Amino acid sequence: MRLYHFWFEPASERIRLALGARGVEYELIVPDYDDDETFFEMGVARQTPIVQWDDGRVQADSWATLRDIDQQGSGVPLFSSLQEEQWCALQAWREKAASLLERLYAPVRPAYRGLGDVAAHLASYKTSTAARFGATLEELANDRYGTYAQLDALTQFKDLGAFLAQHRFYAQTFSAADIVLTADLFALQLLDGITLPIDIMYYFERVQGVCGVDLRDGLIGH
Repeated sequence: MRLYHFWFEPASERIRLALGARGVEYELIVPDYDDDETFFEMGVARQTPIVQWDDGRVQADSWATLRDIDQQGSGVPLFSSLQEEQWCALQAWREKAASLLERLYAPVRPAYRGLGDVAAHLASYKTSTAARFGATLEELANDRYGTYAQLDALTQFKDLGAFLAQHRFYAQTFSAADIVLTADLFALQLLDGITLPIDIMYYFERVQGVCGVDLRDGLIGH
């Protein structure tokens, strides 16, 4: 199978973590930021993650892909310890948090390879970001404290950290929920002046350890 992946997309990192946890062998393909042709040939919009299965099937929904990956390999199960109510609650949180996370991700994405290290890609990203948010990367970065405060009010990071310190994982044993939380929150550490609770940062290390994946791999200079 092939994973089409941008380092700066948390949804892509979900899939990389899941494949690592399940011990699935795959080919990692990192397209150019402005590569429309590759995606056109697969019949999908330019986005990642895209999984191309061995039978030729192309899958672009990272939530559904997690379920399918759980049927592959022989590593750590992703869903057997996770109750459906827990999974639905996590998805509901993610939907509510989506716009806040996107505003926080925007100024840190240039820290990743394939974007911040290629002048033309970075210029294109700045233009598309300004059109999307009606604000420059600098303005979004300056607004990070207010945006993070809103996310904290929704997520309750201190309480989440205490829970994870006590139980180690979201469902007490490792599951797909830990993949989503880690992939989706990890990049917040790159925001200047924003400090996640230490218990959450320890949690990130536990999850990466289970998966055998380092989420710093895509950072420029790592």
